[in-house]
Amino acid sequence: MAKNSFIRFAETLMIKKEMRVVSITVRLMITDCTGTIYFTDLQLQDGDQLTGYTVHTSKMLKKMQENGQPVPPRHYNGVVRTAETVVLFNLGKTSVGLDCYIYPIQDMAAGSIEMSQGMGAHKVKFLDPVNAGDELTLKASTRQCLKNGSQTPKDGFYQYSAAWDSKHMVKLEERKSARVLFEFQEMQEGGDRL
Repeated sequence: MAKNSFIRFAETLMIKKEMRVVSITVRLMITDCTGTIYFTDLQLQDGDQLTGYTVHTSKMLKKMQENGQPVPPRHYNGVVRTAETVVLFNLGKTSVGLDCYIYPIQDMAAGSIEMSQGMGAHKVKFLDPVNAGDELTLKASTRQCLKNGSQTPKDGFYQYSAAWDSKHMVKLEERKSARVLFEFQEMQEGGDRL
């Protein structure tokens, strides 16, 4: 088998119709093997027909190119007071993960900082209080939510930048301000699967 190749396995679980499934335990059992084995995804679905799957975006996309060279990540920054809609220009051909950094200028209460897409969809709320000078980081690229470099709780979704113009609502505690920085890598088609 080729190096780094993946095999897809499917199994049907039969249940008694009148019984409710409370839990499922999956145990990987491998014998008489050498090398490294990666278990990447588990999908449970209702019905007797297997649906398709989506390949990882790194197999379909590549960094946007200008003059034959990848463009560097884009950065947009500004200052928000109470609430603002920030528009980012993503000249890539598809939506991409968005890394967001918030630097409060004043102390703010728990749950008072929110971000969302467009008209309020895909919302995220930071659950801990913050102090002036803290750094809140919500990184779609690494799936991390951090406060001053340490894990911090959030309620909601990692953000993304839609292709072309992408609108983002930033809401803070009333009459308070924060610096914001958004970073993303524009992408285009052309990975080894397209």
